[in-house]
Amino acid sequence: MNHPWIIYLTAYLGVRVHRARTAPTRGASAVEWVIITAIVAGVALGLATVIRTLVEQKQEEIGQSFGDSGGGGGGADDG
Repeated sequence: MNHPWIIYLTAYLGVRVHRARTAPTRGASAVEWVIITAIVAGVALGLATVIRTLVEQKQEEIGQSFGDSGGGGGGADDG
């Protein structure tokens, strides 16, 4: 295709790829992204653990307040 936008986009991406490949700090940037991603993943895992613990504690409190009858949330579908 010889559409002007296709030609422009191809040239633009070619320049960006060339600049990214020849940048002297290319490896350092990748390491920074890995570190940032690891930190974010660690924070997310920590928050998930805290939330899970709080939910389990609240579940236990609710179960004790109902006398642990084990109702199971039964409805019309129960056997």
